[in-house]
Amino acid sequence: MLKKNTLVALIGCAMTASSFAMTIEPDPNTPGGYLVLRADVLAAEQAKTADPMYDIWAKALTTLPNDKVEAILPGLASNPANVIRAEKVFPETEWHYLTQMAAPEYTYTRFLRAIGKFPAFCGDYTDGRDADAICKKSIITAFAHFAQETGGHIAVDNTWDNPLGLEEWQQALVHVREMGWSEGQPGYTTGCGQNDWQNKKWPCAENQGYFGRGAKQLSYHFNYGAFSEVMFDGDATVLLNNPGLVADSWLNLASAIWFFMTPQAPKPAMLHVIDRTWVPSQREIDAGIGYGFGTTINIINGGIECGEHNADKGQPVNRIRYWEGLSNHYQIEVPADEKNTCWQQTPYASLNLQGATDVLYTNWDGDWTYHADRPGGVSFECKLVGYQTAYSALVEGDYELCVSNFYESHANWPAVKIVDQLDPVDPPEPPVDGDFPAWDVTKVYLTGDKVSYKGANYEAKWWSQGNEPTQGDPWKQI
Repeated sequence: MLKKNTLVALIGCAMTASSFAMTIEPDPNTPGGYLVLRADVLAAEQAKTADPMYDIWAKALTTLPNDKVEAILPGLASNPANVIRAEKVFPETEWHYLTQMAAPEYTYTRFLRAIGKFPAFCGDYTDGRDADAICKKSIITAFAHFAQETGGHIAVDNTWDNPLGLEEWQQALVHVREMGWSEGQPGYTTGCGQNDWQNKKWPCAENQGYFGRGAKQLSYHFNYGAFSEVMFDGDATVLLNNPGLVADSWLNLASAIWFFMTPQAPKPAMLHVIDRTWVPSQREIDAGIGYGFGTTINIINGGIECGEHNADKGQPVNRIRYWEGLSNHYQIEVPADEKNTCWQQTPYASLNLQGATDVLYTNWDGDWTYHADRPGGVSFECKLVGYQTAYSALVEGDYELCVSNFYESHANWPAVKIVDQLDPVDPPEPPVDGDFPAWDVTKVYLTGDKVSYKGANYEAKWWSQGNEPTQGDPWKQI
């Protein structure tokens, strides 16, 4: 009778009070490869993302199917609840009030569809927070940034270029494409065609331009690819092949809402700064980062606009001026502990988080921690990191892709296949001659372990699994 004989390695997880088992076997079909049980991989992922904030982030990025989004029109009773709230606090008359200089590609219908794509924007709260006030504040915050990123920036007394005498904070969304660029013009292809994980995950299309488009001026192939995955059920190629959609459809505003809703850990999502779901870590507090419009500047462009040396720089001064004009006009409540400025903040890119234990990250990368009890000392795990990788902790299935090195982003990582079950293997043969237990092809041996094989005795010089003793290293005959 065959008996399943597997390697079981106990993993002590610092993020949970318990340990969990990981089952690893040699892959009989791939030399040097291994099979890992899916249940163990999922258990590891769940342990690493046990903090409730991961569920909050994932919920915030839940999206509505595009066919339902494209059914949204102003005033329909069938509109999603968050869209109806947005219409209530920011009706079409206010849209027109703030977009009298806007490019025609930006419309109120497209604005509502962009909101409808993300049900958590202008969504409900069950803990007593004022959903209407948060919705309005979110929209006005977005418009302050629109006015800086894509605004006209024309002085109110410049009657030649501004005959309506519009305030600069009324001049949002003037540009739908980056100035100097047009459709059909290749460019912004830095990094395209390289043999790296970004090109495997987000391959550039020939003769396309990934220049700035839309309310957030989405740029570069890796951002178009990531946004496309969210908009089109994981398909990065839609916008990589047709980036012009980010200018000529409701995606021109959805790209900005996506940015608004997405944490770029350690940066929080802008929504969670506004609604205070986010709680600053001690390192952030020490760096002057807290609640208020200033932190949304740090999220968008902190390296260029935040810190004392940027206190008088044009971009942050403009953003703050637009926010203050808009928040005053719309009577947005600004609590006393909120700061509009970020000159007093350390830019996120310069924040030293080494050793911080209260900071959460949202991307997976290979964990190179040495494990003496696992094949080759490899962890067969991924860890959370604060930089962009091929794998997101907020996307279902990405942890498995990371462990299996799907995009070949971990150099020298063994071939790993994740399986639902492991087939039984033959038990080891009983000892024939020799003074020690018979060598077992499936067993892990550590330094100093002794075995008998084909009438001779051997001692392991270091970790070994599946290495026949008669072949030399890592065995020596004794």
